[in-house]
Amino acid sequence: MLSRISRLLVGSLFIVSGLIKANDPIGFSYKLNDYFAAGVFNMPWLDPWALELSVLVCVAEIVLGVAVLFGARMKLASWSLLILMIFFTFLTGYTAIANWFFDNPESGLTNFFEGIFGFVAREDISYMKDCGCFGDAIKLTPWESFAKDILLLVFSVIIFLKRHQTKPEDLKTDLINLAASGLLIAAFSLGMVNWYFPMAFALVSFGVLLGIKNMMKSDVRDWIMSAAAAVLSTWFSLYCIMHLPVKDFRPYKIGNNISELKECPPDAPQDVYKDTWYYKVNGEVKTYTTADEPWKIEGAEFVNRETELIFKGCEPPIHDFVLEDADGNDYTEDILAEPFIFLAISYDINAANADFQVALNALNEGALNDPDGGPYMYGLASNTYAEIDAYRHEHQVIYDVLTGDATMLKTIIRANPGLILLKEGTVVGKWHYNDLPIYETFKSEYLR
Repeated sequence: MLSRISRLLVGSLFIVSGLIKANDPIGFSYKLNDYFAAGVFNMPWLDPWALELSVLVCVAEIVLGVAVLFGARMKLASWSLLILMIFFTFLTGYTAIANWFFDNPESGLTNFFEGIFGFVAREDISYMKDCGCFGDAIKLTPWESFAKDILLLVFSVIIFLKRHQTKPEDLKTDLINLAASGLLIAAFSLGMVNWYFPMAFALVSFGVLLGIKNMMKSDVRDWIMSAAAAVLSTWFSLYCIMHLPVKDFRPYKIGNNISELKECPPDAPQDVYKDTWYYKVNGEVKTYTTADEPWKIEGAEFVNRETELIFKGCEPPIHDFVLEDADGNDYTEDILAEPFIFLAISYDINAANADFQVALNALNEGALNDPDGGPYMYGLASNTYAEIDAYRHEHQVIYDVLTGDATMLKTIIRANPGLILLKEGTVVGKWHYNDLPIYETFKSEYLR
């Protein structure tokens, strides 16, 4: 029974986790780039393969989830599951420990762990506050991610130890197991991320796999089932790469107002700081708290003050949306106040798909020639202005291009280039470069 429960929990969670990452494989590839960085695992040679690896991880999670639910090829599946969970647990543990050492440099264990691992206390990892396990859908702290993986590792060990007793089961048992898994997937997907797609994916894939299992009796049946699961999950990943994520979990999703998300609610918790005061009294430097009011001590001479953040308050969901021109002029608030405005976004203009610049130029020309007055278009990029000017000259770009932070631009849209339409700061439309409509479509459907 414990083995069966472990298979249901791990299989269902792997399917949901894999689909969340497959929904945004480009975003997951950015997380892999962070881990490949010189200051972390120092494997920059893997950067060009980050997107392919992200798809591979997504597909592997889904296929393994399906395999343990069906009890198919359990020797291979259990070994693969155990190795993957050991790797994930190491990764999240590394992130948690490195962040802890960065936040607690006074710890006496810092030098000890640096001597063993060499990299664990580097500042380079301090910005990696989550492993990307659930993409942008669920943000876990490093220690929460580590605890989650420890628990899954325990279940994976149980599955591994019982691998020889786990065999493919009859139709009735499969239906009971898959019904239970469906309920778990519904709880994970609706209760935690408010997304129905994993339920639909599970219903379709379970139906296809059950059909294959009960129509075929040959030894290759399990491999065909695995291949079918791999094809379904790969197709979904590629669709989200070639268009946009089916579900947008980021703060720039359609319907969100950027101006509002740049501010914390009035009742949100604020940062709390602790001041340590150093005053010289009777020739001796002593430390005081603010409550001691050392400045009121007769004859006390101020020496120094140290301020420590002891509680991190609210950080607005959008805190880096700043757009500037070549002279450093801030256009952010002007853009957010426009009734309608197009933003053509390329986080790296040199790596942008230049073939679609023609469509962007035509869209801009349609807006400029609209007798009713079309929206203005700005380009956004993180490149230097020399690079931007060279690109504009080469591709005859007549709209102005502003600069912004590369991470912020990557967060806004998973396309290079991509287009968004704002209405008084509210995102009313987002398009991958493969899906750009003509201006007449924009005018009839959005500019009202």
